[in-house]
Amino acid sequence: MTAHTTRLLLLGAVALFEPVNGYQIRRELVSWRVDKWAHLNPGSIYHGLTTLTGQGHLVRHDLLDGAREVAVYELTGEGRAELDRLMRSSLETVDPYDRVAFHAAFSMLPLLGRENAVACLEARRRALEETVEQFPDAATAKGDLGPPHAVRSLMLWRDMAVTELAWLRQTLHDIRVGSLRFDPDEDWGWRPPDDDPGWQMNIDREKYRALLNG
Repeated sequence: MTAHTTRLLLLGAVALFEPVNGYQIRRELVSWRVDKWAHLNPGSIYHGLTTLTGQGHLVRHDLLDGAREVAVYELTGEGRAELDRLMRSSLETVDPYDRVAFHAAFSMLPLLGRENAVACLEARRRALEETVEQFPDAATAKGDLGPPHAVRSLMLWRDMAVTELAWLRQTLHDIRVGSLRFDPDEDWGWRPPDDDPGWQMNIDREKYRALLNG
């Protein structure tokens, strides 16, 4: 699952900010604390970008930015198809014991667009409902599930799945009524602070586009 999530995060970060340089991708992902929850070592990000480029999912442009050489990345057509596949799989596949890939995909949900996001989350809701139903009922199973402390552990996993299901139903409702917005042109009710590095990333993106088109 770690390799799956790493590919998803790197392809998604490029898709969000392309054309973007490797340092910016690393800084952005580090700000998401991917080392804590996705087990992605910041030092391996450059290696991952090189690997994805070699596989044909990314294209690397070596640009001259003033007196400085910079490597800038964009998704290829194959990379976009792979990102779409990874996001859909991560959103729809339910593993009550591991939600890392789901968190990675959900953090980039606007990349799918509203209609596709709803379809994926609805598929997850149905799968999650089935998962909750498949957990044994500790109240009726009595001693059949094992020693009491093991049963308590099992019920914690079940309760976490139930909590996620309630969260997912509310999230789907918020998307449908428009309180959770997707389009970049919409007012999300949030603005990055003035010192957010994203502002400079936007400036650099336009500069890279001009260099690539020049």
